[in-house]
Amino acid sequence: MINWLTEAKIRQSELLSELQQLIQIPSVLDESLSSSAQPFGPEPLRALEWMLQKGQEAGMTIKNVDQMAGHIEMGEGEELLGILGHVDVVPAGKGWTYPPFEGHIENDRLYGRGAIDDKGPTMAAWMAMKMVKDAGIPLNKRVRLIIGTDEESGFRCVKRYFEKEEMPHIGFAPDADFPIINAEKGIATLRFSTTNLESKEQLQSFQAGTRTNMVPDVATAVIRINNDSIESEFELFKQQHKLKGEAEVRHSEVHLTLEGKSAHAMEPNDGLNAGVYLAKFLVDFVTTSGSKSFIDFVSSSFYDDSRGRSLGMQFSDDVSGDTTLNAGILAFTPLSGGTVDVSLRYSVSYSFDMKLTECQSICNVKGFSVDVLSNSKPHYVEESDELIQSLSRVYERQTGEKATLLAIGGGTYARVLQKGVAFGMLFPGEKDVAHQVDEFIDIPNLIKAVAIYADAICELASKK
Repeated sequence: MINWLTEAKIRQSELLSELQQLIQIPSVLDESLSSSAQPFGPEPLRALEWMLQKGQEAGMTIKNVDQMAGHIEMGEGEELLGILGHVDVVPAGKGWTYPPFEGHIENDRLYGRGAIDDKGPTMAAWMAMKMVKDAGIPLNKRVRLIIGTDEESGFRCVKRYFEKEEMPHIGFAPDADFPIINAEKGIATLRFSTTNLESKEQLQSFQAGTRTNMVPDVATAVIRINNDSIESEFELFKQQHKLKGEAEVRHSEVHLTLEGKSAHAMEPNDGLNAGVYLAKFLVDFVTTSGSKSFIDFVSSSFYDDSRGRSLGMQFSDDVSGDTTLNAGILAFTPLSGGTVDVSLRYSVSYSFDMKLTECQSICNVKGFSVDVLSNSKPHYVEESDELIQSLSRVYERQTGEKATLLAIGGGTYARVLQKGVAFGMLFPGEKDVAHQVDEFIDIPNLIKAVAIYADAICELASKK
């Protein structure tokens, strides 16, 4: 039997060099440059083309599907094993110790946006494919690395891909945690809005966040107010909550900036929501109806409450844990009113329609409406399924540890498969730094993941 860990260590330099090259492509969605030739902007397409070029150089079959997604394939057989990764990333944000699009290596860590979500894991799967191919192991299934470029903003890439390409019989997504994730929460985007405005609103603007799947790390507001104490009160508020920010008086307006901490929306408590904190501060300063309605709603609904208790949306089950709400994009102007776009990550057994009805009743009292902008239902694979059993054998063989099953609030490509799970590559006890400043991947664990994925390919697709 091949020692895949030894083989992976031999290829470490090659793997790190290729991962650095991929991280150096700042593949963030850019709708302003979107076209049929580059649906999500130039950089996600460049990352996809880079991956496909690597596949071609390795002598594998490649295909680009409408510049949105593509695949690299090897092996023979009627059945198809799919490995789904993505090369798009969320915006870098501010405050990095090292440049976010460099791939800096220090103390057995490689830093960069996408290092753990999902360029590092995708490259681990890619290296595993090359190792299996080079070892000459006969396969009875085709193995296809499917590469998406819009995972962070709605899965439009794989939606188009599977409109045109076959669905794998089985598959996994290296975009979460080891051992095995067989339950993914439902993910819905909700918009809470109000247009209850006066002719002269105090709040001239309020803005926080750009993505619902990230905790906003910066919030700004402009308020018209004659209050000599607002600057000193803001200083006390920052000290009390250990936050940074600035207050500047310009004529009759006060311009406020507050800094929080970004995190992935699947666990809002890992971050500090700058928009929610700024609303909490402004509660005692706004009095005009639209401004007060917006600020009161944000503060009462989301401050110290990421579980939706004040909105009647709280729920938890044994399979997937708590339902969570992340207020990801918050905006107010006197012309358009106020909106809060929320990422709802709801439990596998959640009664979505019933909970939404309860939430609507509560919001009506607060002068807000709620609309469902998108909804991806939960994904679940039974423990007894052979795919689970096979991947459990692989994980236990390579690590010597029990392959326990997990549930997550994040959404991976596994949910678009007829039968698929998320499989790595964060190991138990590792810190999850996806979507955070100074995102990194642990190099020894990256190498270990390559070995696991090579073994998984053989377990699932080789001739016995």
